[in-house]
Amino acid sequence: MPTPSQPLRVLVSAGEASGEMYGAELIEQIRRLSPRPVETFGLGGELMQRAGCDVVVEAHDVAVVGLFEVVRHLPGIYRHFHRLVAEAAQRKPDVAVLIDFPEWNLKLAKALHRLGVPVVYYVSPQLWAWRRGRVKLVERFVRKMLVIFPFEREFYAGHGVDVDFVGHPLGRLQPPLISREDFAARYGLDPHKTWITLMPGSRRGEVARHLDTMLEAASRLSHDPQQQFEFLLPVASTLRSSDLGQTLEQGDGLLRESGANVRLVHDARESLKHSRAAVVASGTATVEAAVAGTPFVMVYRLSGLTYNLGRHLVKLPFYAMVNLIAGRQVVPELIQQAFTAESVASALSGLLPEGEPRRQMLAGLAEVQQKLRGTTEQLPSELAAQTVLKVAEGER
Repeated sequence: MPTPSQPLRVLVSAGEASGEMYGAELIEQIRRLSPRPVETFGLGGELMQRAGCDVVVEAHDVAVVGLFEVVRHLPGIYRHFHRLVAEAAQRKPDVAVLIDFPEWNLKLAKALHRLGVPVVYYVSPQLWAWRRGRVKLVERFVRKMLVIFPFEREFYAGHGVDVDFVGHPLGRLQPPLISREDFAARYGLDPHKTWITLMPGSRRGEVARHLDTMLEAASRLSHDPQQQFEFLLPVASTLRSSDLGQTLEQGDGLLRESGANVRLVHDARESLKHSRAAVVASGTATVEAAVAGTPFVMVYRLSGLTYNLGRHLVKLPFYAMVNLIAGRQVVPELIQQAFTAESVASALSGLLPEGEPRRQMLAGLAEVQQKLRGTTEQLPSELAAQTVLKVAEGER
């Protein structure tokens, strides 16, 4: 039995910007609730480093999207993977917390199981959407599954997995406090113009496939003489500014493309709060936009080979998480060939003015917000931390 002076060692693995945010919050809650000093290490980025995590592998070095895109990066990914497993074998963590990122984390769960490290999976991969056979890996190698969407609990319970619904981490976050005027002053924006947030994704491959089309749509909107727009581009914590593939003007953080003024910013939630609308790549960012109550257009593009293979495996009526939660189409989905600059500009044009399309979307987003909050007043990160501590101490 460990003494109160012995540190609690926790491995945390988060390979994407959203997962890193959840990981940082979880680490803070574990430190707050643990009677023992806490040491954390694993896969992550700057947010987890700030929370005191020893980041052994940087998330931006392994974050790749697409079945065929991964192949080109396999040697580096395997090298980083084995480095983290070796650290786990040496440090012998009391528990591991794996956050989404299934291509990496399901393999890591198997490796940690072999090392005798109990695994808590916080934020489920979308196994219910495609490649459902992977749930067998969860059954075998995961001690506890903590899900953030209500419908996920039934899925895992039906497969014999020990599962709890803790609520979505974004559902109970307080809105950013910064005023529109202060936000404008921080980034050199004009508070009297209409702001639109562009969120191309948290992985380099996503940015490469989405950003150019988003910028072209921004350019189309900027040509309207009746409107004055500024476009906000939050840089995900798992990306570097250079990953955006554009040349920044020296010192002012301003990106100019085809006449559209696009300003790099550092906080997506602040940007969404003060934007009239947004263009958001499919993923957790769509939930961020829903929680902010910002009308948006969901977009996504994969390589042709990946999409043609994957679309036969996905058995869902919608792609956007917001639409899945609502059980109907709340936001438009522009996927693959439907994702063009013209279609994005057209969809945004219908959401910007006051009118029935905007009112209907705002009502749908409010419904989704309510479902994300869950039924308890405790924060999801606090509930998750309580479970992690129980598993670390050998409790079921």
